[in-house]
Amino acid sequence: MDAFILQLLNGLDKGGAYALIALGLTLVFGTLGVVNFAHGALFMLGAFCAVTLQKILTLSQKVKDESITFFDAYKEQPYLEIWFGETGTTIIEWSVPLSLLLAVPVMLTIGLAMERGLIQFFYKRTHAQQILVTFGLAIVVQEIIKSFYGANPIPMPAPPLLSGTAPIGEFLGIGDVVAYPWWRLIYLLFSFLIIGAVFLFLKYTTYGMVVRAGMQDRATVELLGINVERRFTIVFGIAAVVAGLAGVMYTPIVPPDYHMGMDFLVLSFVVVVVGGMGSLPGAVLAGFMLGILQSFASTNEVKNIFPGIDQIIIYLVAMIVLLTRPRGLLGKKGMMES
Repeated sequence: MDAFILQLLNGLDKGGAYALIALGLTLVFGTLGVVNFAHGALFMLGAFCAVTLQKILTLSQKVKDESITFFDAYKEQPYLEIWFGETGTTIIEWSVPLSLLLAVPVMLTIGLAMERGLIQFFYKRTHAQQILVTFGLAIVVQEIIKSFYGANPIPMPAPPLLSGTAPIGEFLGIGDVVAYPWWRLIYLLFSFLIIGAVFLFLKYTTYGMVVRAGMQDRATVELLGINVERRFTIVFGIAAVVAGLAGVMYTPIVPPDYHMGMDFLVLSFVVVVVGGMGSLPGAVLAGFMLGILQSFASTNEVKNIFPGIDQIIIYLVAMIVLLTRPRGLLGKKGMMES
């Protein structure tokens, strides 16, 4: 039972990352009809918003080390600690959550610039052309990040208050053996909140209802005098923000590097296809389902029976789903079935 709960939680927090990226991919495909292979790069850029803010907050100068009395020694001390003391230290420790405030305007601006500067010219092109141009854009972005930040992963610690483990077993009444990192639980909760916020926005706001109507029948909505293209541009920006926020919060789990966007993109695109192209509930369902399957497939008991199954389980499930239900789990009838 202990191992089951741990693997379930591992699958849920991994599935949360898949679901958030897949949600943005599905939003873009459902509104604009664009297969955006640069969406993983947006996840990576969000992570590097956190890296950038940490570097800014830890700008330092050399000061005399008072703990060494035999000779003059100097150490690097951040300006924030020099100016504000313990308050400055606390600000630095909470740099990852504070990065969310930076990521929202930055990712919105990047998303809008990407859509207006490039994506809009490929609306009526084939999906193959869309994939090629957005994939090329993703490579350009990751090489830019590599040139500025280097190729090595950059550790991003969680705030000390949230860096320990939560007594899951004690909470569930099954003993005190099961413990799970607080930050992973926070990431899972964060995933649910962002997914819920997107669905509430689309379902209960006038703006969201117009967007959903445009996804169903764009021509009719335009005949009503509504500028659907402008609203879809904003949706692209929102999708970029969702991916960026997911990247920010994932940095204490996996140290960011220039290639992390590609690592998540392929898996998340498989998630979109399994859930159903254009289906937001399908993307979320498939994200969590495949995350859980991958987690359990990575256990030693399973790998001893099926060596390497953890590396192919997602693709194996995708193959089975597409052979039996080409439109995906919750895809619309006729989607990808012709």
